[in-house]
Amino acid sequence: MRGPRIARYAERSYRALVLATAIGIATSSSAQRIADPKRVDELIGPCLACHGAPLPQPSTPVLAGQNREFLVLQMFYMREGLREVPQMAGLLKHFTDRDLEDVATHFARATPPVFEGARDSALHAKGALLSKAMGCGSCHLADYRGQKHVPRITHQRADYLVATLTAYRDNKRTGTDTSMNAAMYQVTDNEIAALAHYLAYQ
Repeated sequence: MRGPRIARYAERSYRALVLATAIGIATSSSAQRIADPKRVDELIGPCLACHGAPLPQPSTPVLAGQNREFLVLQMFYMREGLREVPQMAGLLKHFTDRDLEDVATHFARATPPVFEGARDSALHAKGALLSKAMGCGSCHLADYRGQKHVPRITHQRADYLVATLTAYRDNKRTGTDTSMNAAMYQVTDNEIAALAHYLAYQ
């Protein structure tokens, strides 16, 4: 059973790579243009229930200001069943590639929130040192705004970052490659908490 299952996954992954490349080409050629704004308002309605302003639900990522290409690719993976997120199950089933691009454009244009009032100076300083030592800025850039398929991680919910970084460390989540799993190898819970706090409270 394992062989056929791996073969099916490989076939779907290859199809995802081909389609994601096509989406990337379309994204660059139609960047920042929404085909049907009224249609997008309807599409994002369910999204806002969890990801909406002023802040998303606990342990839910901030999508506002996220990189457009990253959002397109992640929604594509979820739609194709290549990334399993139970809360998102079935929500993207009927989204076309153009729908994904338009929804991503909507959120990319939005301004991310600024978290105030709970910054811990010692934890923040520890997170800053860890981020530098671990080279987080080499992929996510010096201000952590990310680039193309690399996500913006600044001004992200700390609880979401803790859950995500822990999942990478424990090999419960993989991305388009295993670089994050390698980066988080043997990072402690306390270090993850410091990193998440630092990135959330920029």
